[in-house]
Amino acid sequence: MSKRISLVSSTGGHWSQLLEVYKEIIGNEEIEDKNVKVITEKNDVNNTTNYYYLIQQDRKNRWFLLILLMNFFKSVVYVIKFRPHYVISTGAGVVLPFLISAKIFGAKIIFIESFAKVNSPTLTGRIVYRFADYFFVQWEEMLVHYPKAIFKGSLY
Repeated sequence: MSKRISLVSSTGGHWSQLLEVYKEIIGNEEIEDKNVKVITEKNDVNNTTNYYYLIQQDRKNRWFLLILLMNFFKSVVYVIKFRPHYVISTGAGVVLPFLISAKIFGAKIIFIESFAKVNSPTLTGRIVYRFADYFFVQWEEMLVHYPKAIFKGSLY
C-alpha cells in the first residue's frame, strides 16, 4: 500500500522550504505523485490547479479568528478527502488547523522549524512541538529550545 503524504505551509520562505521537501519526495520512486497533496495559502505566485488552498491568515488581521475558523473547516474537509498517513510542514500559522485536524485523524506529523529562526522558536513551532511525531530544526542552536528535536542541517 502506498503512503499518502500532505505537504502544508504558508507562503514566502516557508513555501520555498516546502518546495525543497517536495522535490525530494517526488524524486523518490517509491512514492507516486498522485499520493502527494500540497496545501498552502493562495496568492499570485503559487496559483495553480495542482495545489489545494487555505485562506491567507495574518494574526494582525481584524478578521483573524473568522479566517482561522474557516481554515479549520477547510482543513477538516481536506484531511477527510486526502486521508494522509504523513503530513510534512514548514510552518507558519495557517498550517495549524490542518496539522491539528490531521493529527486527530491519525496522521503522523513531521514539522521542520523555519530556517530563519536561529536563536528563538516560532509561535507555530512552539505549538506543534507538543504534538509532532517528528520535529526537525535546521540550526543546532535551536536544540536549546526544542530538546527532543532532530537536527539534520538546513534544507538549502
